[in-house]
Amino acid sequence: MGAPRARTELGTLPLTVSNMGFLLDRLGKDCHPLQFLRELNQNAIEAIQRVPEKTGEIVWDVDWTAYELEGVYRLSIVDNGDGMSGEEMVKYINQLSSSFAKQSLDGNYGVGAKIAAATRNHAGLVYLSWKNGQGAMIHLWRDPRTGEYGLRQFERPDGSYGHYAPVEDTVKPDLIVDHGTMAILFGNAPTENTMNAPEGAMSPSRWVARYLNSRYFEFPEGMTVRAREGWENPRSDKDRNLLRRLTGQADYLRAHTESSGRVPLTNATARWWILKDEPALAQNSGFIESSGHMAALYQGEMYDQASARTGMTRLQQFGVILGHRRVVIYLEPQAAEGFRITTNTARTHLLVNNEPLPWAEWAAEFRDSLPDEIEALIEEVAAHSASTDLSQSVRDRLRDILDLYRVSRYRATPTGDVLIDEARRIRGGSPQRQGGSSGDGRGRPGGLGGTAGGVYSVFMKKEGTPGRSVQADPFPQVMWVSAKDGTREPGDMEDRAGRFLLDQNRLLINADFRAFVDMTERWTKQYEDKPGIREVVEQSVRSWFEQALVETVLGVQALKDSKEWTIEDVQSALSEEGLSAAVMSRYHVNNCVKRELGTKLGKLQTA
Repeated sequence: MGAPRARTELGTLPLTVSNMGFLLDRLGKDCHPLQFLRELNQNAIEAIQRVPEKTGEIVWDVDWTAYELEGVYRLSIVDNGDGMSGEEMVKYINQLSSSFAKQSLDGNYGVGAKIAAATRNHAGLVYLSWKNGQGAMIHLWRDPRTGEYGLRQFERPDGSYGHYAPVEDTVKPDLIVDHGTMAILFGNAPTENTMNAPEGAMSPSRWVARYLNSRYFEFPEGMTVRAREGWENPRSDKDRNLLRRLTGQADYLRAHTESSGRVPLTNATARWWILKDEPALAQNSGFIESSGHMAALYQGEMYDQASARTGMTRLQQFGVILGHRRVVIYLEPQAAEGFRITTNTARTHLLVNNEPLPWAEWAAEFRDSLPDEIEALIEEVAAHSASTDLSQSVRDRLRDILDLYRVSRYRATPTGDVLIDEARRIRGGSPQRQGGSSGDGRGRPGGLGGTAGGVYSVFMKKEGTPGRSVQADPFPQVMWVSAKDGTREPGDMEDRAGRFLLDQNRLLINADFRAFVDMTERWTKQYEDKPGIREVVEQSVRSWFEQALVETVLGVQALKDSKEWTIEDVQSALSEEGLSAAVMSRYHVNNCVKRELGTKLGKLQTA
C-alpha cells in the first residue's frame, strides 16, 4: 500500500465589506476633529525614520502652487522622508489596513489617516511623492456618485489611464530633493479653504501648531516640525506670515517649570510639574497647553487630555484642590503581565486591557503620596483666602438631628409590596416581603423570578471584620473659593454653587455664585447705615448657605447602596447642577439670616 494521503484543510471564504464607505464614515465619527493632523504628521515622522540618516523636516503650509493658480488656500504637509513610487502609493494608500510599518495591536494599524483625513476631505487628498528622483501623484477621494472612498482615475498625457500619474519637478516643494512626500487637503469641495480652522478648534490662527504641540510630548530626535501662521498676510511680512517651530509639551515644561518630580503608582508613573507664576500661563495658550492640565503619556504622545474646566476637575480628584492652574500631571502607564496597553483604532484614547485607564485608582494613590511641593502650593493659595471657617457653627446646629440623615431605605405606602422592619428603618435595614416570609415555606426563595444569585444568595459574604464600632466624621471638609482671592480660576464652577469631591468627602463652595452674592447685597443694603456691615452679612449668609449644602451632601450620601439609588443617581444629585438647585430656595435662608442679623445688630426700623 502507498503512503497515506495528507489531510487537506478545507478553504475559508474571506470576510469582505459590502459598504466600505459607510464603515469609514462611521469610524471617522470616533476621531477627534483634528485627529487627521496627528495621523498625517506621524506618517511623515515614520517616513523620515526610514531614511538612513533618520533626520529630516516636516512643514505644514499653504499649497502655494494651488493658491497662485486658483486663488484657493489649501493646507498641505511636506516631508523629506523616503517617499513612495506611484505603485507604492496605490498599494499603501488605497488599502484600508495597509502600512509601510509592521502592523500590530499595540503599534501601527495602517488605518489612521484614511479614517481621520479622508472622511473629512470628501473632495480628496492629493499625494505628490518623489522616490529616487521620480515623482508621481494620486488622488484619494469620496466618489459623490457611490459614496465609496478610493483613488480617482487619471487620463495621462500619453492617452493611457491609471490610478497614479507621473508629475513634473516644477511642482516639487523646495524641501524635497531626491525623495519626500506632499499631501494636500481639498476639504469637502474643490474651492474650500482648508487653511481655515475647523469649527471649535482652539486658536484658529494657530490651530495646527496648537493641536500638534499639545498632542506630542516631544518629537523624535533629528526631526524639525514647522507650521504656517498668518498666511493671509503678505508673504513679505515675515513678522506675521511665518513658519513657527513646533516643540511639543516637554520643551515648554522644561522652560517654564518651578519644580517637578515623579510619583510611582501601580503600573504607572505620575510625572508632575509646577509651572512658574508668570504671564506665560495665559500668553502662550495660543500655540501650546500653557497652564494646568492632565493627560496620559504613551510613546511620546498625549492621550485623554483634560484641560480648562475638565482639567481642573481631574486635578482636584488627584488632590490638587487649589492652585491647579499651575500644576501639570501626566500619567505614564507601564506595560506588565496582565496589563496590556493599546489605543483604540482611531488613536483617540489609551486603553488598558481594552478598558479605559484606571484614573480613579491612580488618583487615590497620588493623593496618598502628594508631593510636598504641591502641598506647599495648595497651602500658599489657601493663605490668600478671605473666607472664615464656618464649619463649627454648622456642626453645632446639625448635631442634634444627625439621626435624620440616616434615612430609612424604603418609604411605607399602602400599596407597596415590601413590609418595613420598624426596628431597622435606618439605612441598611432589611425589608421583608408581604406575608412575613422571604421564601415559599420550604426553604426556597420566594417572589417572581426568585432571588438574585438563586441558591447562592445564601452564601453572600458578610462585609466587615470583628472590631469596635468607630463613628466616622460624616461632615464634609468645606472650603469657600472665589476668583477675587485667586482660590478659584475663572471658568471653574462658573455660575455653579459648588463641587463635591465624593472620594475625598470635600465640598468646594463658589463664593461668587449669584444666589450667595444677591442675598449678601440684599441684607447689606438693609443695614447700610451700620459700619463694616458687609463682612458681618457675608459671614451670616455664607453660614446658612453652607449649612444647606452640607445637609444636601449628608442626606444624599445616606441614599447610597439602596435599592432605588444607583451610584450614578447619587453622583447626579451631588453634581454642580444638583448642588446649585439645592440652594435656589431662598425663603428659609433669608429668614435665618434675618433672625441672626437682628440678634447681632438689632431689628430693622420700618416705615
